[in-house]
Amino acid sequence: MDAQGRGRAENIDPADQWVLNPQTGDYELRLHPSAPESGIPSPRRSGFAPGRPQGRPGRRPQGAPPGDVPGQRRRRMPEDPMGPAGRRRPRPKKSKGKKIAVWTGGVLAFFVVAGAATAYFYIEHLNGNLTSLSDDGAGTGGYSKNRAINVLIVGTDKRTGKGNKGYGDSGSPGHADTTILLHVSKDRSNATALSIPRDMIVDIPDCPTKQEDGSDKVIPGTPNERFNVSLGQAGRTPSCTMRTVTQLTGIKIDNFMVADFNAVKTLSSAVGGVDVCLEKPIKDPKSHLNLPKGTSTVEGDDALAFVRTRHAVGFGSDLDRIKLQQQFLSSLMRKMKSKMTDAGAMLDLAESATKALTVDDTLSDVFKLRGLGMELGKVDLKNISFTTVPVVDNSDGATVLVNESKAKPLFGAIKGDVSLTATKQKKKDAEAARLKGTKSAAADVRVNIYNGSDTQGAASKTLTYLQTEHGMNKASQLGNHEPKQAKTTLEYSPDQADQARKLAEVMGLPGSALKPGKSETNDQGLPAMVLILGEDFSEPGTPVGAVAVPDDLDKTEADKKTCAK
Repeated sequence: MDAQGRGRAENIDPADQWVLNPQTGDYELRLHPSAPESGIPSPRRSGFAPGRPQGRPGRRPQGAPPGDVPGQRRRRMPEDPMGPAGRRRPRPKKSKGKKIAVWTGGVLAFFVVAGAATAYFYIEHLNGNLTSLSDDGAGTGGYSKNRAINVLIVGTDKRTGKGNKGYGDSGSPGHADTTILLHVSKDRSNATALSIPRDMIVDIPDCPTKQEDGSDKVIPGTPNERFNVSLGQAGRTPSCTMRTVTQLTGIKIDNFMVADFNAVKTLSSAVGGVDVCLEKPIKDPKSHLNLPKGTSTVEGDDALAFVRTRHAVGFGSDLDRIKLQQQFLSSLMRKMKSKMTDAGAMLDLAESATKALTVDDTLSDVFKLRGLGMELGKVDLKNISFTTVPVVDNSDGATVLVNESKAKPLFGAIKGDVSLTATKQKKKDAEAARLKGTKSAAADVRVNIYNGSDTQGAASKTLTYLQTEHGMNKASQLGNHEPKQAKTTLEYSPDQADQARKLAEVMGLPGSALKPGKSETNDQGLPAMVLILGEDFSEPGTPVGAVAVPDDLDKTEADKKTCAK
């Protein structure tokens, strides 16, 4: 039945004239039912209308399989209130304005569908750019929105990409040339970017590693080795660098990202260049960097040369180069943040980042990568601190050693989610207020102690400390607690608030550790509070989570512009 038999052509909804052609998979515009557009055959004329045997297939794209093209939908005509008649009363014609509105709606609907399809294919394109590797069980299984985030960012000196032959070691699979452990606090109020010197002597652990052929192999560890050989050398993958950093710092890592030389070049170009500052001019024939004193904008090869130079700044050491890299990353962060409303720049960044990064397999989808970026983006730049693992010179003059007295409290601060900025002072004041009030006598405190940390014997040591140092003889220790937890908590029933305040005072617990709730029965059958020691616990007598970061720690904030000396 044609248009005249079913109703006037004007009664066809223009939005319905976009018809899906099953032969091509595309929506095509049919302007008139008797004159098919874009080569779409009419169901009547083609001989393959629904429910009829196929005859001569009519016109269709070459090579396309025969199929049915659905006919147009038409608005159902309302019944004539006057009843059946020989002629149906004509419907009023739509006004010109209404026709335009209907056409506009139809066209917009089409472009929404087309735009969604384009977005889907673009997302798939970005996913295809990403390279991923297994974390071999070295990580936590991926970041979570509900806890602190630890991401290991590794820059490799592998000579990949056009124009990079002048950098790195010829024929080398690469090293962990630039490594940063980025810690983002649970409340997203602050972050710490910890640089790890490549020439620092560490113990590299045994590394179970997934091989290219799918087999598993344990790469033997090596003690007293340069940190940079934790990647690339002896077949080590980023998962081995993760294990090395965890062994060094005690911090469990969620995800890794590996960036090659091209990442610096393409990302710096995608944002339109990165501003850097020098207190003196640099002309380094080894890195090919030639910059005047003052502020310059670098991108591409110049950006790579800037982060690679070492002999023209400071004392020519890797530690001086780390300062350049931190300055560059701070400036890159500021520039990226300024481009957040620039759709073109964001697309360029997405394209560049997905091509240049190798990520762990839990980040092998751009939506997961975007989610991580959104979590990181919640932190104000002024509360992102850059610092470096404290070191001392080694006797060989070419490597460095960890300065244990300074590094240990710094690692503890990061592990305990302690900010290197002053963003938590108000929160600490509120916690202190919660601890005010009447306190029970030490002899009346009843508490069951569990070890929810990885510190061996923490519960038994705490029991001894409470009984011998403070006379809390009604305390008991009940072994390990599963699962492990990052923060120490003390849960108590309402009538035990005075006991909780006394124990918090003795243990040095912050107010945030106190959790009104329920008690449990101790070994005398009496109600007792529940103390679970978390990863922020160090040893009895040391305030929980109160880590004294060295005053002379070399650090800077991402919002500050610095000049290399």
